[in-house]
Amino acid sequence: MKLCFRKMFLRLTVLFVLIGALNDSSALFAAAASLALNKAQQEAESKGYLFITSHDEIVSKAKQEGKVSVIVSLLDEILRPVTAGFRKKYPFIDAQVQGLRGTEIYLRMIQEMKAGLTKGQDVNDLAYDYYNEYPPYQKKFDIFGMAEHKVLQIPGPMVDPNNRNIVAIGSGIQVVVYNKNLIATEKVPDTGEGFLKPEFKDRKFVLDIRPKDVSALVPAWGLEKTLDFARKLGAQKPVWARGNARIITAMLAGEHALLFGPNFDSVLRAKNKDKTDTLGYKIIEPVPVRLNEAQSILRSAEHPYAALLWLEFIASPEGQKILDENGPYEGSVFVRGTVQEQAVRGKKLSLIDWSYYTKIEEYEKKIVQAYGFPRAE
Repeated sequence: MKLCFRKMFLRLTVLFVLIGALNDSSALFAAAASLALNKAQQEAESKGYLFITSHDEIVSKAKQEGKVSVIVSLLDEILRPVTAGFRKKYPFIDAQVQGLRGTEIYLRMIQEMKAGLTKGQDVNDLAYDYYNEYPPYQKKFDIFGMAEHKVLQIPGPMVDPNNRNIVAIGSGIQVVVYNKNLIATEKVPDTGEGFLKPEFKDRKFVLDIRPKDVSALVPAWGLEKTLDFARKLGAQKPVWARGNARIITAMLAGEHALLFGPNFDSVLRAKNKDKTDTLGYKIIEPVPVRLNEAQSILRSAEHPYAALLWLEFIASPEGQKILDENGPYEGSVFVRGTVQEQAVRGKKLSLIDWSYYTKIEEYEKKIVQAYGFPRAE
């Protein structure tokens, strides 16, 4: 009996020691996490950024604000379900969301932003053609740092690490699409270089005059190889056109057999409506991938904390699922389970990430020159 009692006593002693050690470890971990947050906050503030150390604090301040105004370039049919999802999660925030599109609108809004006329707007989007115009007018939240320390649940690669306050909520994949009735699948090129074969010379494929597809090859190939590829593409004398939707509609009508570089989401949407199963597509490697739909918070925002919650929500798996279902296919390659992430999983990418993002306009100009369009003397 005494032996059994002694064994039991020893086991209980060991158990209490382990529990104490675990409690000590938890306390040490919490203390270390708190120190890391405080250090990150100090570093952010030394650079002029706001760093909030608690998600609860963000929610509390957003609750006090009670409203957020979002004006971005997503279509209303996408924004409506995203807004509904946001309101369901944060019923105390009156979310007023509006979609605007068009180059002339971007230019007008940039001028209004510079003139300080964006009163009543909290979240804006940043057209990548004019990306460098925006940073001075965005509120300096350290979103990158807060995402890194899990204060905000936003995947790190979605946030610009240089400006630190801009989030790309989506991505774009460039693919090859073809008319199955006009060209056999096995004859469709499996690589970009495949379009340089003699059989594709003289109006055998369509190429968009805006080279967002070719420019996205720079990360994998480098600029010189990409420009050489552009010169050779131009020498193939393709059918020059503009606009994915317009070209794909013409392909469905049997006007063209092959298109290089349309947006993957545009192709999938067209296939959803294609009752005749005329369209096919190939994902070629390296897969050109671009960051898309950059959003941020204006320096003049009246409801900046509610705006932080908007950016976090739309970058979350829940928000990304809504983008995928209603965009459709507008989610980011950086969120596991989205259509785009699954499409490129395990493939070699040529990613226009933030280190390339601000150079897109420069790349596109050089590629257009390489295409060799006739110019007036």
